[in-house]
Amino acid sequence: MLVSAGTRLFCFVLCLAVTCCPPSSSAWSQPGSRTVAATTEQDEERAWQARPEDLRRALPNNSAPPQRRVPFTQLPPLTSQEEGTIRRVRLPGDLKAVALTFDLCELATVTTGYDADVINFLRREHIPATLFMGGKWMRTHAERAKQLMAEPGFEIGNHAWSHGNFGIMDQQSMRDQALWTQTEYETLREDILRRAEAAGMPAPNMPPVPELFRLPYGRCSDQALTLLARLGLRVIQWDVVAETMADNSRPELAVDVARRVRPGSILLFHANRVPTGTASLLKGVVRELRRKGYHFVTAGTLLALGEPLSTRDGYFNKPGDNKALDARFGVDGTGRRASMHRKMD
Repeated sequence: MLVSAGTRLFCFVLCLAVTCCPPSSSAWSQPGSRTVAATTEQDEERAWQARPEDLRRALPNNSAPPQRRVPFTQLPPLTSQEEGTIRRVRLPGDLKAVALTFDLCELATVTTGYDADVINFLRREHIPATLFMGGKWMRTHAERAKQLMAEPGFEIGNHAWSHGNFGIMDQQSMRDQALWTQTEYETLREDILRRAEAAGMPAPNMPPVPELFRLPYGRCSDQALTLLARLGLRVIQWDVVAETMADNSRPELAVDVARRVRPGSILLFHANRVPTGTASLLKGVVRELRRKGYHFVTAGTLLALGEPLSTRDGYFNKPGDNKALDARFGVDGTGRRASMHRKMD
């Protein structure tokens, strides 16, 4: 009997999900027998559900650099016209497309979490999204990261290794923050490909390394933008900050966020349980934007639909509104009280 490529891909994604998030001990067979996972949609969905290890600070912290620090794949440098930080895209005609983007990151000094409610809503509604992952977050949550990388609707971007501040870091530290994250992605991708081959399944369609970069804290400098352009990374920021540090489940907040959206907007959310109430806010924003006739694309697709509008300033809502963060999260923004290189020496 012939099996379609789509069926084979479904079986591999299920195999990966079950391997990433094994069932509880009560679901295993008696000792000495072989457990075979049932390839059903119900089993796959169970593997995506929230787990205790998804909570903030639930997993142990590891602040060491990755074993491999330079990726095998090097992107070609950007042109001088592509250097800068993209905040939105000017779209032609009456095209009403926007990009929903989600940061998943953690400092060197602490672990964060994984918001299954956010991710599962996107999957359930078939909404493409761009996930900017920190390299250290990917290592802490390696199995979750591999699930996300193998999911066809998600585009993965680079969000620096441990949320380093690209407005104040030295050149070598910025380079490390970017390349260590590329390497961590590459390492996880290699594992996904090995699992696919071992299972006799087609490999998921994943780029060798991320091609988009998001600045932690929105901070940057001319030196940072030049460095990232030389590394081939396009810097994607936002023009709509969706979340607040208060209660994000308030219905009126979703209405306000949708009011600020324009065609070609890039919206900033998080999927690492910082801040709280994001899933409720996301559902409200999606409902409001759909009512207004918008549809959703990844950041990479949005860039191809029109003219990216960029600046050399990095900020939340207006230039300079994020500089107060420079002193809050350590000398380089990673939570350390000593610089990364002094700590490593």
